[in-house]
Amino acid sequence: MPNSKSAKKRLRQNVRLNLTNKIKKSQMRSYIRKLREAVEAKDKETAQGLLAIAYRKIDKAMKGGCIHKNTAARRKAKISGWVNSLSA
Repeated sequence: MPNSKSAKKRLRQNVRLNLTNKIKKSQMRSYIRKLREAVEAKDKETAQGLLAIAYRKIDKAMKGGCIHKNTAARRKAKISGWVNSLSA
């Protein structure tokens, strides 16, 4: 357990930030999973709608420092490839 006042505050901040990061990552993964399921079902309209939402969730996670910017770019490229494969 922290002893100093600043260490106690840092612990409180870390707990709060850890929770927000966990929520952002969970939402991002959920929408990527829903998008993958729509692509596997060959539902193009739903997939395109979910793609925009998934992009937004990935960008929010990146902006908050939850994931690295290169990881965000890689995931966005991967999921856009899934949706593009439906139109081919």
